Amino acid sequence: MADSKELQQIVEHAVAKVLDRQLPKLQAELVARLTADLPALSPAPSKGASGAAQNALAPAVASIHAGTTQKEILRALLDASNIYGSRVALFVVKAGTANGWQSRGLGEEDAVKDFPLDMTSGPAAHAYQNRTATPANIAEMDRRFVKQFGGPANEQILVLPLVLKDKVAALLYADGGADGALDGPSLEVLVMATSAWLEVVSLRKQAQRDFGDAPASANVEQPPVAAPVQTVSSFSDPFAGHTPTHRAPKPVPEPEPAAEVVEVAAHAASANAAASAPAADPFAGLSAEDADTHRKAQRFARLLVDEIKLYNQAKVAEGRRHRDLYDRLKEDIEKSRSTFQKRYGSTAAASGDYFQKEVVRSLAEDDLSIMGANFRK
Repeated sequence: MADSKELQQIVEHAVAKVLDRQLPKLQAELVARLTADLPALSPAPSKGASGAAQNALAPAVASIHAGTTQKEILRALLDASNIYGSRVALFVVKAGTANGWQSRGLGEEDAVKDFPLDMTSGPAAHAYQNRTATPANIAEMDRRFVKQFGGPANEQILVLPLVLKDKVAALLYADGGADGALDGPSLEVLVMATSAWLEVVSLRKQAQRDFGDAPASANVEQPPVAAPVQTVSSFSDPFAGHTPTHRAPKPVPEPEPAAEVVEVAAHAASANAAASAPAADPFAGLSAEDADTHRKAQRFARLLVDEIKLYNQAKVAEGRRHRDLYDRLKEDIEKSRSTFQKRYGSTAAASGDYFQKEVVRSLAEDDLSIMGANFRK
């Protein structure tokens, strides 16, 4: 009996070793035969397939950045989001209430238009109050919304806040529809890219408004500016009440046009440009025309540097930490410097060196050493 047991163990061990060696080969062969015999049953990649999502993300962001008006940018966001969620809808938030704007996968594009989303509870309230992407079950969503538009097969949804100037300007609803495919991380990237681009468009629009009448010769190339954001109606400009205002500070506390909005402290370095003038007005000794040119040059320099900071936040943080900020932002800084020089290099404001001062003030926080050894003084 003992011999029989021992023999059984030996056989089991031998068989196990053979299977260990042969099983991967048998598995690969089986898969190959099934694939060859049943090509018609091989499923196409779904919208949520990771490979397809990875390949589509960069073009999706590029399509958002191709927009020049809020309406174009938001439509691009919905189109791109539809790659990562079968059903998506955008709700514009004003005064604490959210109303539908457009959707994809819920019927017509205007299917959710003016639909009042419940903001008192559920994932919409959580996303709005905490400014964070909020996954949830469809049962937690606004009951009227679910009754009218139904829910996804797997009952999983996502609500993402679109933040502009520290305020939630819109909520993006997304779910996987019939196939349940929902790529939350990619949707978060798209929403953040949209928020950043809306800020950039706002900066450029402001630059166009402020500096469209600046002196420039016919042969001087003007810096590119985006087309004005549409404000015909709440439909064409859903964020009319949330458009970020990027205004440079006034160098002196004298009266300015009512449209001017001061957001940061006056630029202390500008006082050196007119040291002999009265302390209250560094440009008091200049003609009205030259003083106006100096002020516009200061504001334009701030707008250019603001745009560099907005689009390179990680590089700015790393550059400050490692004290090599110029090396990391050289291309952006020199491109903006060239734009500034084309606009003001041949004007009365050229002597102020405002762009250089603003780079040191804003990017390096007035610490020249942070720019690194390669930064031209």
